[in-house]
Formats: sequence, C-alpha cells, structure tokens
Amino acid sequence: MAGRFAYHPEAFSKDKSGKATKSFKDEAHLAFIRKLPSAISGAFGCDPAHISAGSPIHNKKRTGGGQKASDCWTVPLTRAEHDAQHDHGDELGWWRSHGIDPFELAIKLYENTGDAAKCIEILRKARA
Repeated sequence: MAGRFAYHPEAFSKDKSGKATKSFKDEAHLAFIRKLPSAISGAFGCDPAHISAGSPIHNKKRTGGGQKASDCWTVPLTRAEHDAQHDHGDELGWWRSHGIDPFELAIKLYENTGDAAKCIEILRKARA
C-alpha cells in the first residue's frame, strides 16, 4: 500500500533470554505518531508515548531506569495526557481507566504505520 513504511525487523521480536536488550529507534514511526490524534481524547498535537510496562503475552519487557522502550511501543497522547499517565503511578491502571490495551494499540499502529486513515480508525475504535 502506498505511503506505508516497512517496520523494523526486530519489532515484537521473540527474544526469550530475559536479558536486557537494546531498544531500537524508528524516527519515521515517531514522526507518524506525532501526526495522529490522541488515543484518549482524539485531539491532535500529540507526543509519542512509550509504554514502559511489560507484557509477557506481547513479548514486551518492562523498561525504565533510563532505558526507553523501542519505538514500536508508542501511542499518541497529548502532552497533558502523557504527563497524567506518568503522574498516575500505575501505568497499566491508567490505561485500564480509559478502557484501552496499550500493547494491542501500539502493535496495531506499528503494523499500519504510514497509513493515516487506517490508524485514525484504529484509534477511534480504541476510544469507543
């Protein structure tokens, strides 16, 4: 499909070693996320919010302590929402309070990066 980017070959990789792995950068995806409406409010002018929590089901290791998640684990949030999510103290609890699974959302957005219409629809459904 025209306008879509090829995603990073290490995105959602199946490393089961338990060792810390270096996160990968995908500037094109981050730029794309910045153009999308918020996962929470639908407002534009978003930051790419990296998911720090871990999820064994999604093969996502917890990050923190100076280590940022790979760029495939981002969702669009306004600056105020991003700050509120960090200030809440329970990242997954904050997402649950909004009825959104951030892991599934990040995966869907990354799989469709570059396709704005598809990602806007994914975000609309997540907010519903």
